[in-house]
Amino acid sequence: MVVYQTAYLTVADGAFPDNQPEGVARLAANFSYPRGVYMIHNPIHMGKPDPSSPPGELEQLVLLALLRLGPDAYGATIRREIEARTGRDLATSVVWATLDRLETRGLVRSRIGDPTPQRGGRRRKHFALLPAGHRAIAQACRTFHRMVEGLGLI
Repeated sequence: MVVYQTAYLTVADGAFPDNQPEGVARLAANFSYPRGVYMIHNPIHMGKPDPSSPPGELEQLVLLALLRLGPDAYGATIRREIEARTGRDLATSVVWATLDRLETRGLVRSRIGDPTPQRGGRRRKHFALLPAGHRAIAQACRTFHRMVEGLGLI
């Protein structure tokens, strides 16, 4: 994953001010700039997500929806399942980003379905829970239950 650090810099004397973030200052140090305002995008390469880290809240909701819906789940059905059970409004893009993250971590897999006339011949991308995803959500549920045990919340 790549995250971009963006900085807007004003150059008065051909050099960037010294108070810039480290990555931007390093980029700017090698160049001389005419007077003006510049926007610099500094890509910061993040490592591959750690598959052993526990899933976050939204990832847990998506994994649980996949567990309920089975191997033919797709983005819209996953979003509707989460919205129906939690009352939360989710943008489809949030669900897709989460599915992509879970697939990168090896917790779910995707497959492209057959074209359907209802979708104008377009194909759906289906998602299924992998054994690692099942283990991750089971562990998250066990941890949650241990934390709330005896508190009278459930």
